[in-house]
Amino acid sequence: MKFRMLGMLAALVVAALPARADRAAYLDLARKGWVYELRTTMVGRDMTIPVRIHGRSLAGAALCIVGEAPHPGAQEVLDAFADLMRTVHGKPLPMRYAGSSARRCGTGRTVVLRLYSGRPPNLALTDDLAWMNKTLALGLPPGRSYMATSPAMAQTFFGRRGAGTHLMVKQPGPGRLTDLERAFYRSILIEELFQSFTFGMDILHFDSDAPYLSKLEEFPVNLMNLPWDSAAFMEGLLGSNPTGLCEFDILMLHAVATAPMERTNDAAFLDYVDDHYDAFLQQARSTLADLRFDAITDPDCRGPVGD
Repeated sequence: MKFRMLGMLAALVVAALPARADRAAYLDLARKGWVYELRTTMVGRDMTIPVRIHGRSLAGAALCIVGEAPHPGAQEVLDAFADLMRTVHGKPLPMRYAGSSARRCGTGRTVVLRLYSGRPPNLALTDDLAWMNKTLALGLPPGRSYMATSPAMAQTFFGRRGAGTHLMVKQPGPGRLTDLERAFYRSILIEELFQSFTFGMDILHFDSDAPYLSKLEEFPVNLMNLPWDSAAFMEGLLGSNPTGLCEFDILMLHAVATAPMERTNDAAFLDYVDDHYDAFLQQARSTLADLRFDAITDPDCRGPVGD
């Protein structure tokens, strides 16, 4: 009996080691992705406007879609993400399509998502931001033009009359999609939505042999000279991080949903995650098991398509 009990204790110790390793890795990712200071801003922006970052600030906001109507693949992602936000925050994420201009989105707590296929609609992007600047008193330089620097981009601006979030994401055009295209467009939309609604930052992943743990991780790749709709660009970008949200990402979504502190980008938030880690992990695993979220999650954090 004594030897059997010792054997059981040894087995429990061995089983606990990976859990401790996962915890340490997750907390390190939380530090890299959420504990940060904003050191740069748009040149010419009014620097007297205060900035307050909390990952729960968009809970209950509405999503106003402009530009192109969502492709069925994009709509599947949007519906699953809305279900995820309702599950985690207990508040709906109402969505509506407002047509060609963000000016039709209204002035409430709204996130603007501009969808497009083909070439980036830079004039429309400029008009969106000009309207947001006027509506929210963002303090952006007047008369400035803006252009897309990647096929998916998200920006949050803090103004004197509130904050505004704008996403512009490329989606498929008409016609049949390859598996590569389907995975690519799904992946970039998931990433921008998650980062916008949690304020998580990109996390560089330098070790190509180490497994991914988060959608926020990115292995550096040079794709500057490749067309965004080329197979080489899509393969390169897909190979740089997971295709959907990982266990860690869902854990952090639950953490920001209940964080009691004023900001989620400082060390107090990291302490909160550490103190409630086991509960958040259990919530994350329960959420991942929900089939409603299959379109936006990657439970194994596979990384490149086909792994």
